[in-house]
Amino acid sequence: MFNSIIGSNGLTASAVFICIAVSVACGIMIAFSFAVKSRYTKNFLISLILLPVLVQAVIMLVNGSIGTGIAVMGAFSLIRFRSVPGNSKEICCIFFSMAAGLATGVGMIWFALTLTAIVCAVFVLLKVLPLFTVKQRFERDLRITVPENLDYEREFAPVMKKHTKFANIIRVKTSDMGSLYVITYQIRLLSAESEKALIDDLRVLNSNLPIVCCTHTGEGEEL
Repeated sequence: MFNSIIGSNGLTASAVFICIAVSVACGIMIAFSFAVKSRYTKNFLISLILLPVLVQAVIMLVNGSIGTGIAVMGAFSLIRFRSVPGNSKEICCIFFSMAAGLATGVGMIWFALTLTAIVCAVFVLLKVLPLFTVKQRFERDLRITVPENLDYEREFAPVMKKHTKFANIIRVKTSDMGSLYVITYQIRLLSAESEKALIDDLRVLNSNLPIVCCTHTGEGEEL
């Protein structure tokens, strides 16, 4: 069942068109599974649909040549995604699309379809089922503006310990010509009532400068 449709005589027109059709079908399934309960852009979904076809074309052009394969790897190493930084789910789907394209590129269309169907079903199921939501409900992204002379790690530690289960500093940047610091934390509150108490205690320490507390979206997650 999982044998390649590309025979020993090489590529044929019918095999190429079948592989392209399967690549597009796999890309559509991946794009739709990603879109379920997710924020997305049309351009990203189009990329997920076309990526298997492009990878398939590259694999077919290499066609077992080691030298060509090394050249193609060198060309792909120059590619960078320089738009909005992707989170772990987006990167996973990109690799998923590439895996489907690799399978169709060697003619294993049934393997590509089976893999895509199973992984898409599991992907959608994990997003639909209420798994891992209890912890995420209390996760927040916290941005605190502090004066440059404040030892924020030492001053904020007791407050974070009092109101949160964990508080990790994920970003520190300067503001207002270096006279202020903006510290970004990823935190998990002890309870829903802890949010206001945390902000009130932090306002005393940061001279009542701006504090932003919002639901953690995971947009900055990396693999």
